[in-house]
Amino acid sequence: MHENHKIYEFVQTDNQTEIPQYRIQKPDAPNYRLHILLFGLTFMTTTIAGIDLAGFSQHTTLLKLIGNPQYILKGLPFSLSLMFILLTHEMGHYITSRIHRVKATLPYFIPAPNMINIIGTFGAFIKMKSPIYDKRALLDIGAAGPVCGFLVSIPTLIIGLKLSQAVPSTPGSGFSIEIGSSLIVHILAKLFTSAPPLGFHLDIHPIGFAGWIGMFVTSLNLIPIGQLDGGHVAYAVMGEKYHSMSNLILLFLFMMGIFFWKGWLLWAIIIFFLGKKHPPSLNPYMELDTPRKILAWVVLGIFFLTFIPVPFRIS
Repeated sequence: MHENHKIYEFVQTDNQTEIPQYRIQKPDAPNYRLHILLFGLTFMTTTIAGIDLAGFSQHTTLLKLIGNPQYILKGLPFSLSLMFILLTHEMGHYITSRIHRVKATLPYFIPAPNMINIIGTFGAFIKMKSPIYDKRALLDIGAAGPVCGFLVSIPTLIIGLKLSQAVPSTPGSGFSIEIGSSLIVHILAKLFTSAPPLGFHLDIHPIGFAGWIGMFVTSLNLIPIGQLDGGHVAYAVMGEKYHSMSNLILLFLFMMGIFFWKGWLLWAIIIFFLGKKHPPSLNPYMELDTPRKILAWVVLGIFFLTFIPVPFRIS
């Protein structure tokens, strides 16, 4: 059953406030087949990535998986955890969009070949198909995804940390990828793991790695620039003043890329070409109420908790 959506039209009044007038527009029928196909492909690629992360990379070719389906179970803890985090993030956006009568698609998941992406996905997104009326709706929709994803990532990371084990360090045996620690990861690691003894390091469980990815994705989305979730929140709070701040954020990312992690340079270039500015809401005159101002501070706190200056280091 499809629900009609209200699409806003406006009339200008003498006191420069805009009054919404409504017309009914039948929403586009969702392409369920495409959503299901992308979800299935991403579930497959993340499961294969999970098999690799569990230490069974010799069994991840398609023919070997067909002959040894029991190895698929080795990849499910990672794929189920990561897919649930990504789905929760995007459904936070989707449900909040529906509450505010904004047309939005169901999530599109992006599978990734495992030879170029060790986690098997480039993430997921939804597409807005109608304008956002005011800054309150903009803040709600922008904040909902990261907040939901963050709340799900916390227990996922805790479970993964408790399942992680200390293993002997073997210098000179090749290279390894060391993941960075955000403030929230550092706090949870202190609370739920013990420091490994001398000559050992903590080998994070695939579920813990999925939780770490959830935190990292949250921080990337909350960078306050452009069409990222953080950009929506920043524009809702600052209005047109946001545009001058976006230049400083872009400069900050370039500096982080020069002095900390080269990946920030790539991220800054992507944002530059996608656009660092934010389109105005249809009604720029409606101010944020107190609960939404509190929500904006919560989102800022989540960003600082999840931001990782050096996400990856090869040793």
